[in-house]
Amino acid sequence: MRLLKERILSQGKYLGRGILKVDSFVNHQVDPALMDACGREFASFFKDAGASRVLTAEISGIAPALMAAKYLGLPVVYARKSKPVTMPDTVYLTVAPSHTKGILTELMVSPEYLPAGENILIIDDFLASGATIMGLVRLVKAAGANLVGIGALIEKTFEGGRELLEELGVPVHALVSITSMEDGKIEFLE
Repeated sequence: MRLLKERILSQGKYLGRGILKVDSFVNHQVDPALMDACGREFASFFKDAGASRVLTAEISGIAPALMAAKYLGLPVVYARKSKPVTMPDTVYLTVAPSHTKGILTELMVSPEYLPAGENILIIDDFLASGATIMGLVRLVKAAGANLVGIGALIEKTFEGGRELLEELGVPVHALVSITSMEDGKIEFLE
């Protein structure tokens, strides 16, 4: 997606250790027009997937998931990282490593928002190692729901996550794929 590539090149910053800083338009400050365009692109790709809900991880995945869900006419469920008092005692819970924080992070969803038999589309901000998305997949499976697709704004192909996710047998779609960030130079898959 040309618009997202341009924004990454003009405002993204490579911080080393495989970390791309996009917080001026994706995950600290959010550009609604850009996220709207990304949501439209996801909806176009996944329109025939049969999804009944969109699932993402708190917090960076919420904006792209919300916009994709808007165009698909679906609700968004996001896996919480901490349990609010409004969440029931019994939840679906898994852990996934946080690439940017360097720790294991809990992901939890209330069963009332991830019912058995639902068709779930996962949308997140990054596809790198695939660890966070696999955490979301574990939540889908724990709920007895069906995974119908996986989307990510930005894929870092050199971290191998796509190979892990393709074993699930569902479509995996990234709006942009970065093949290298060596020496701070961001290169895209064309």
